[in-house]
Amino acid sequence: MAIKCADFGVKSWFGSNFRNDASMKVRIFTIRCSSGAAATATALGLGERPWKVSDARLVLEDGSVWKAKSFGASGTQVGEVVFNTSLTGYQEILTDPSYAGQFVLMTNPHIGNTGVNFDDEESRQCFLAGLVIRSLSISTSNWRCAETLCDYLAERNIMGIYDVDTRAITRRLRQDGSLIGVLSTEDSKTDEELLEISRSWDIVGVDLISGVSCDSPYEWVDKTSLEWDFNYNGKDKETFRVIAYDFGIKQNILRRLASYGCEITVVPSTWPASETLKMKPDGVLFSNGPGDPSAVPYAVETVKQILGKVPVFGICMGHQLLGQALGGKTFKMKFGHHGGNHPVRNLRNGCVEISSQNHNYAVDPASLPEGVEVTHVNLNDGSCAGLAYPALNIMSLQYHPEASPGPHDSDPAFREFIQLMKRVKQNA
Repeated sequence: MAIKCADFGVKSWFGSNFRNDASMKVRIFTIRCSSGAAATATALGLGERPWKVSDARLVLEDGSVWKAKSFGASGTQVGEVVFNTSLTGYQEILTDPSYAGQFVLMTNPHIGNTGVNFDDEESRQCFLAGLVIRSLSISTSNWRCAETLCDYLAERNIMGIYDVDTRAITRRLRQDGSLIGVLSTEDSKTDEELLEISRSWDIVGVDLISGVSCDSPYEWVDKTSLEWDFNYNGKDKETFRVIAYDFGIKQNILRRLASYGCEITVVPSTWPASETLKMKPDGVLFSNGPGDPSAVPYAVETVKQILGKVPVFGICMGHQLLGQALGGKTFKMKFGHHGGNHPVRNLRNGCVEISSQNHNYAVDPASLPEGVEVTHVNLNDGSCAGLAYPALNIMSLQYHPEASPGPHDSDPAFREFIQLMKRVKQNA
């Protein structure tokens, strides 16, 4: 539809300064209007709105619908919604395989201001289902920035939304627990259809590890670069052979082990224990990973076959698998621990560590057999954050000692693993 308008002056409006001469001409112009959301803007002659309008929805299984604006990829995606309290490190979060199958909601309102670089990635790709934020930065300012967050997600087919009330959603998750949600930019799908999708999907009991693990063994050699290494003095010069099971391993775990002098072979989650023992390692690492430890009985069986034969170190999912392999039970937490500011007490020395955590399951310490020691406790809720079983040369942490959320309080755990392997090697 087109409307012709006339632009003319009125003498009485301009008063006595009005010039009535030949140079005063009537100007005819056309406004083209279209129906839909842009009608108001086009009626004003703008052609289209110079700002983005809400074009996405997050529908939670409790029936709530959250309007938002999209960035990154488009389409429809289902996942479990969890909130992360980290102030920085969104790129490490995006590439953490432990977030597979989940929408990550950042409680820090302003995201994207440092852009993205290719040095901080924790894995080969983004495994999370989507990103939910309050405010998307319109500019980037960082000396390492290679591209914007929006472009980064679009290239990796990851959906994101912003201009949504993340504080209200977080309060709901804290009250009701983690919820399944559906994120969609498709107008053809009704709210009722999206709600049905959210209520028919579940993350409990799903093997998510097989989708993030490597396909075949490989050697890892990269260390933490000297400009970032904060603990390079006093490391043992002796070399230790470590087999690392990839349940969704973060690359910085491998870098920290290499920096402490380990020669590392990374193996898939289904790698037989017999093959591992044939390689005669000084120690075995069971890595972090996504989802429910009860959904991967094959991994628990592998852990059982290795226990007592070589020193082992479990991190996050590896900690939970160790708990089950020892005869203990794991349970799903209400909304889990996700963030870089979780206080943990080391019960052996009384020190409190500010830790980085990402897990929805925990080990029930009351279910563990006699001889297993709880070494660390989360100070927010008292949950088990670390285990040790000296008789079988076992140590584990529920959180991430390789992460650097500001302080490096937990990095000495790698030295403890080195000392454990050294002690067993000397006594062999």
